[in-house]
Amino acid sequence: MILNWILVFVGSLAVLLVAAQYFTNAAEGAGQRLKLPSFVTGIFIVGIGTSLPELVTALVSVSSGHAEIVAGNLVGSNISNLFLIVGTTALLNRRTIELGKRYLMIDLHYLLGAALVFYLFFQEGVLTWREGAFLLVIFVVYSLYLLKAGSEDEPEDVPETVPSWGKILLILGGSGVGIYLGADYTVLSITKIAEILEIPSSIIALTILSLGTTLPELAVNYFSVKKGKASLAIGNVMGSCIFNLLVIPGVASWAGNLTASGQVLSLALPMLVVASAFFYLLAQDKRISAWEGALFLILYFIFMFKTAGLI
Repeated sequence: MILNWILVFVGSLAVLLVAAQYFTNAAEGAGQRLKLPSFVTGIFIVGIGTSLPELVTALVSVSSGHAEIVAGNLVGSNISNLFLIVGTTALLNRRTIELGKRYLMIDLHYLLGAALVFYLFFQEGVLTWREGAFLLVIFVVYSLYLLKAGSEDEPEDVPETVPSWGKILLILGGSGVGIYLGADYTVLSITKIAEILEIPSSIIALTILSLGTTLPELAVNYFSVKKGKASLAIGNVMGSCIFNLLVIPGVASWAGNLTASGQVLSLALPMLVVASAFFYLLAQDKRISAWEGALFLILYFIFMFKTAGLI
């Protein structure tokens, strides 16, 4: 019985991730068709697109009465982003990553600020729609700043390889359906596996689900490193983390209160703040070395082993 649900989980998560990738590519093509600056396209389409699995999973979880999955998934995803993805990116790049982007410091400030506000709101184990609305306001301010700063970039010509509007809209529609179905069955399989194993579904969300929904960022960063754009990969991580902490709980809370308990409150939430603060401090010199990447990975595996009760 449990094997069947594990297969459903793996299959639905795969559908969710593949559909999100197609949706992101089509949305990026739409941005190019509209001749938006590459900065705007990268931050608001690629960054948000890689967070679609978390967003749709959150909405489905709350709507189906499993709000406890949301906090575990979001916290676990951000810890995976900051420790696993950044660490892997630094090691794959081999050379020190120079973070020379002019928007870096505001991203870092908002990343740490978002983690602290998220932690304060969830301290009592519940996040209400009013608190969610406040998170959305913070993201709007952040977005307006980025749009103002990015407006200096010149619009680019439409590349010849960009698909037609008809193809873009078809892919957006088909991948949107795939994202919803993938998220729906992912949440269902998690709850069934948790029931069979008699463990909280939030723990599965904190570990396996958060790792799975982080795969889009890992894929984007891998190809960015291969193209010699490691700093862009780190920027994608920060954008995704900020979106995860502000927009996803903000939107999901309007469908119902978000809840957290157990290890999410006692271990994962404090670890989220530690990970954000640690990344903030190490990035002050606008460089991330391979040695620092290795340290990130060690911290990630310590967290995962601790969550699983292995240490």
